[in-house]
Amino acid sequence: MAAAGRVLVYGGRGALGSQCVRYFKSRNWWVASIDLAENEEASANVVVGATESFPEQAEQVTTEVGKLLGEEKVDAILCVAGGWAGGSAKAKSLYKNCDLMWKQSVWTSTISSHLATKHLKEGGILTLTGAQAALSGTPGMIGYGMAKGAVHQLCQSLAGANSGLPSGSAAVAVLPVTLDTPANRKSMPDADFSSWTPLEFIAETFYDWVTGKSRPNSGSLIQVITTGGKTELVAAHL
Repeated sequence: MAAAGRVLVYGGRGALGSQCVRYFKSRNWWVASIDLAENEEASANVVVGATESFPEQAEQVTTEVGKLLGEEKVDAILCVAGGWAGGSAKAKSLYKNCDLMWKQSVWTSTISSHLATKHLKEGGILTLTGAQAALSGTPGMIGYGMAKGAVHQLCQSLAGANSGLPSGSAAVAVLPVTLDTPANRKSMPDADFSSWTPLEFIAETFYDWVTGKSRPNSGSLIQVITTGGKTELVAAHL
């Protein structure tokens, strides 16, 4: 039976990435995971080599994805890699955390964007992962806010003419508040989980957008806001 479609999930081993892999696979999609380790549920894997050099990592991933796909195009690239680190400008961990946030969010989003110029179908979609908090100042999490702010800027740039994306394709960023992951529950056991967004909701939303249902305009920054167990998608207007 032929696959219903083809999708790359950057960060496919993480909590949200694994959910996306499972969700698309359950609908008979071919799904490739790009991450620091393999996701055994994926149809194929590109394992990212750990390095301190961005050009080195970017070239390695770009080359391996090229070998994997050949002339085949994909319907979507979902960049759900990322992470969180706190700290003000005077924190001892500032430099280390800024470096980590840049690697987890900006490196991955930049590589995903370039992959989209090479391997995304015309009319396809690239999703990036921003953060609702980064729509304004984040004094208690300087590195995180800077990195996510850069992702928002990248998304808007990709929507412009001559950005390099294929004809008719879209770049859309999701801006969650807090995702309901095992790691977040462990680190914040007393939080109000009814204000956290279920991973399944994000995966479903991506599936809708990829298959042409309620897809936002290219360049949109879509806030994902959960209140009392109900989740809404709200476009941010800067």
